[in-house]
Amino acid sequence: MHDTTDLIEARLRRFIHERLRPNVHTVLTPLRVASWEVPGEPVPFTEAMGQIYQPFTAGARWGKPWGTTWLRLTGTVPEAPGAELLLDLGFNEAEPGFQAEGTVYRLDGSIVKAVEPRNAHVPLEAAPGEQFELYLEAAANPDLAEGFRYFRPTDLGSLETAGDEPLYELRQADIAVRNFEVWEVLQDATVLSQLITELPGSSPRRAEILRALERMMDTADPDDIVGSAAEARAELAGVLSSPAAASAHRVHAIGHAHIDSAWLWPIRETQRKIARTFSNVLSLQQEADFVFAASSAQQYAWLKKFQPELFSRVRDAVASGKFVPAGGMWVESDTNMPGGEALARQFVRGKRFFMEEFGVEPLDVWLPDSFGYSAALPQIARAAGSRWMLTQKMSWNETNRMPHHTFLWEGTDGTRIFTHFPPVDTYSSQLSGADLARAERQYAEKGMANTSLVPFGYGDGGGGPNREMIAAAERLRSLEGSPTVTLSSPAEFFAAAEAEYEHPPVWSGEMYLEFHRGTYTSQVRTKQGNRRSEHALREAELWATAAALRGGEYPYDELDRLWETVLLQQFHDILPGSSIGWVHREAERRYEEVLASAERLTVGALGVLVGEGATALVANAGPYAQGSLEAMAVVASPVASPVASPGAGTATILTRTDEGFELTNSQLRVRIDNAGLIVSLVVRATGRETIAPGKRANLLQLHRDTPTQWDAWDIDEHYRRQVIDLTDVVSIEQVSHPTAAVVCVIRGRGATRITQTLTLAADSAALEIETVVDWHERQKLLKLAFPLDVHTDRASSEIQFGHVQRPTHASTSWDMARFETVAHRWVHVGEAGFGVAVANDSTYGHDITSRPREGGGTFTNVRLSLLRAPLYPDPEADQGEHTLRVSIRPDSSIADAAREGYRLNLPPRQLLGGNPVASVLSVSSDAVIIEAVKLAEDRSGDVIVRLYEALGGRASTTLSTSFAFGAVIETDLLEREVDAAVVDSVSGEQVALTLRPFQLVTLRFRAPRAAG
Repeated sequence: MHDTTDLIEARLRRFIHERLRPNVHTVLTPLRVASWEVPGEPVPFTEAMGQIYQPFTAGARWGKPWGTTWLRLTGTVPEAPGAELLLDLGFNEAEPGFQAEGTVYRLDGSIVKAVEPRNAHVPLEAAPGEQFELYLEAAANPDLAEGFRYFRPTDLGSLETAGDEPLYELRQADIAVRNFEVWEVLQDATVLSQLITELPGSSPRRAEILRALERMMDTADPDDIVGSAAEARAELAGVLSSPAAASAHRVHAIGHAHIDSAWLWPIRETQRKIARTFSNVLSLQQEADFVFAASSAQQYAWLKKFQPELFSRVRDAVASGKFVPAGGMWVESDTNMPGGEALARQFVRGKRFFMEEFGVEPLDVWLPDSFGYSAALPQIARAAGSRWMLTQKMSWNETNRMPHHTFLWEGTDGTRIFTHFPPVDTYSSQLSGADLARAERQYAEKGMANTSLVPFGYGDGGGGPNREMIAAAERLRSLEGSPTVTLSSPAEFFAAAEAEYEHPPVWSGEMYLEFHRGTYTSQVRTKQGNRRSEHALREAELWATAAALRGGEYPYDELDRLWETVLLQQFHDILPGSSIGWVHREAERRYEEVLASAERLTVGALGVLVGEGATALVANAGPYAQGSLEAMAVVASPVASPVASPGAGTATILTRTDEGFELTNSQLRVRIDNAGLIVSLVVRATGRETIAPGKRANLLQLHRDTPTQWDAWDIDEHYRRQVIDLTDVVSIEQVSHPTAAVVCVIRGRGATRITQTLTLAADSAALEIETVVDWHERQKLLKLAFPLDVHTDRASSEIQFGHVQRPTHASTSWDMARFETVAHRWVHVGEAGFGVAVANDSTYGHDITSRPREGGGTFTNVRLSLLRAPLYPDPEADQGEHTLRVSIRPDSSIADAAREGYRLNLPPRQLLGGNPVASVLSVSSDAVIIEAVKLAEDRSGDVIVRLYEALGGRASTTLSTSFAFGAVIETDLLEREVDAAVVDSVSGEQVALTLRPFQLVTLRFRAPRAAG
């Protein structure tokens, strides 16, 4: 009589845990171990080898937080097949990458492989009877997520506060023999036990497998598992050989290890994680034939710098097709907040590295874990030569499920890219039965297609595939009751998916992640560093190009280095503000270095251009003229106000009233009450009021900010239910200014102090507000509100190379979930004949909603998210002083909004010199923006100009240059010629262009040919 199903499963669980796993290895002898603790930061192998090592034994504690301990391991290779080392550094139940890790070195300094949880063996390469000596670099990385059970404030995220108490205990350092038959039957039983969990209870196949497992356990001798393993395994051969159904879902399994370039560990630890993971892969590929895909050129560049021998082996594996550079980007960046040119440079710099180092150009965009995807990305990716895109993160949506898994993603300009969103819902699959069943169950394209991708291998903190996963793939190649599994590569998968699905559906616009909305605001200093560095590099490249055209030296190498720093820090856990404090303090220091270097390059290039002299000059690197100051030119000072109206007067009047202050210039009249709030903002030419009836703008609002799960990542919708309007005033007074009307307001709340300066400059079409916050709140969100008397059902927000329109209402579940949105330099709301732009110099998070208006209709409430104060993973996030600038420009178009955004972010600079400089380049249409001017990547001296249509309509324009050129060609982002599409004609130094809505164009101006 057979046992019941439940009894068999219970018996099987115990059999695996108590009989099979303990008998996989037979321990022969302990290793001889000696140790040396590194007194500070990690050191290279050559330095570690020369130290004095002390005796060390299993059971001893080691490793202060973030410390490194080197272990010398010696022994003799036994006369036994399957001998290997087993090392347990004190691993807990957390996955690899979130705790102690080790790297094993040979005496010549080359790496054998890593030692991590669930991958703790090390092969012995010496012959039987020979002595060996290996070195283990053990990293005492703390588990800040506590096994992904808790996300609590911790001092472990900073080296200064982490303490010195040892975190780990060396549990095992042995020479052992792997009993192959026991290991094989364990893999068989594991795969089958996972499969039956996913099969229906009444399934004949499930009953068949259960009986086979029962026979296997009956056959195995509990007193001699090793000796009886082969016979026991034979009982499973029949059920393992039954093939999958013809209709089974088809999975392409690709080895992978998503390695966060920083997160709950600093960048220096990522550099070691890459060596561990890549050496694991190369070691495993000696035993098994599979393809491993890894993204991020930055990570390969680190490997080349710090582990050149291992990098050489990776290069060989790339050449053989077993190791695939994926994605083509410098890092797996955030795609919401990087500027357009920066997101383009992710591909330019990333692909250039892969092509130079490996002769390979990745054709896929590999972004499984970024927090939502900009609507500009399809065009940018295709312009970089990419054909396909992979993402996984959209499975994290809280409210709405993405309707497709294989689809064409259409961006703002109509460009489409073939996209796959794996239904397995993880980028770190272990090829478990649950993972594969989920992929088949959730696959949305049933009946039209039947193929999906499964990235397998431990990720986030690295680790990659292990031999158990490969064993699972082999057994699941074709197994009845399971999807089929093919070990594959990204290119093989995408080719198969495209061939299978000739007319996939289309998803148009951004892929908004309904989660992690707080990443638009957390760690403001990091975000400010990014914004300012992007504009500083634009300015440096422009003037360096102009100087080079006049005989100056173009700083190729230094600009590359600066861009690489900025691109690295756009990684999707750095720029979003979701890393430990160590990471963000380091990012802030590096941004300071970038800004200092870019400033030096700009000053040097302008010096070449204007020459020596004492003439007062003003340089405008922006793409728009500002008053009489031409775009991308240097003119004599003084100039008119940057946003002056031609012919207008320059007088500003500030009047003190009983209710507060009135600020007036030729264009605007502003009334500020005694609480420092804007009660009226009138366009003088028309008398049109901007502020909604009964409302006050410049209102600071403080919300409780206690997200359900991920502190630094999330703003949850319930934050809206608790709010305090900060209207109390410590002082409000006029500030003397020669040409502007200025009011200063000071507010206090506990230890937090807020100083706002409201400025109406002469002839300015915009009111500026500078907010200085000495911030000492915890778990609070600070918003700045502008209730605008504009009736509209949508708002325009700047993104890369254009803008998107989003609803201001919550008519659908998709609209309701989009309660916090991202914008770059500006947002704009408008009704027929009247619009308002709200620009900023460093803020990304916004919420823009329609509200009932006094007297009927609706008004539009524009709010900027200025600051947060999350406690995890950095308990000191955003504490201290911040300066944020905002402007409000009524009676404006989207072109005005773009102009205002550049004015705030790239203000003109004053200098002394000999001569003005005419516009380097100019365009005749406000609809077309020149985004970048630089010299070509190939160092040919050709000038590269990147521009785009910004307003969402077709645009004809004339591009005028101040330099001669031999020819102009259209290129992709990598500066390779493409079929001409936008150049209508060339006459002298002018190029006539026609662009479609939001089209991104890169032009290459060839140097004139020398005479003769």
